[in-house]
Amino acid sequence: MKNIKVAIRGAPWAMAAMAAMAFGGASSAWAQSPSGIYTCVDSQGRKLTSDRPIPECMDREQRLLNPSGTVKQKLGPNPTAAERAQQEARDKQELEERNRVLEERRRDKALMARFPNRAALDQARADAIAQAQGVSETASARLKELATQRKALDDEMEFYRKDPSKAPQNLQRQVNEHNQNVAAQKRFILDQEEEARRINAHFDADLLRLQKLWPTLK
Repeated sequence: MKNIKVAIRGAPWAMAAMAAMAFGGASSAWAQSPSGIYTCVDSQGRKLTSDRPIPECMDREQRLLNPSGTVKQKLGPNPTAAERAQQEARDKQELEERNRVLEERRRDKALMARFPNRAALDQARADAIAQAQGVSETASARLKELATQRKALDDEMEFYRKDPSKAPQNLQRQVNEHNQNVAAQKRFILDQEEEARRINAHFDADLLRLQKLWPTLK
């Protein structure tokens, strides 16, 4: 009977000790993890807690609890290799798009600084076209000089009209060089005509863009 009373008296003490141990363990966990406690249910149905992410639950949701026991954050399962690759591709695409937008804004700013109005754009176009035309006119003038030179060569070659191969080597060389010079000047003129078309196309594109940007300056 005396032993029974001791057991009865000891029961509250044991329960208090167990509670203190449990509370002390929890307090220790909170002390180690000031951000909270991680909890989850693993694949075997066990409820696990830890002061850091739980390895057994990396394939499922984990919850990060505040000291009050409320949910501070939900952590999803770790992505698979395929999911990581997809996310990396999305991140790369988003980065490229952000960079594209930033570069477009930079170009727009520079374009408006260069051409604050239509008059500035038209003047720049006229100057660029005039430069291309000037080069073309120089080539045309050279063609006229070559035409005069060709007349003298033709007069010399007249004697060998029936068989040009019998003409002196020096004269044949001059004729060949003359033909090459004429062809080069003609190509040069065609190149400048193409350059003028390119210039106009470039300024036309700038004009379309600026017609949308100019109103923003007001």
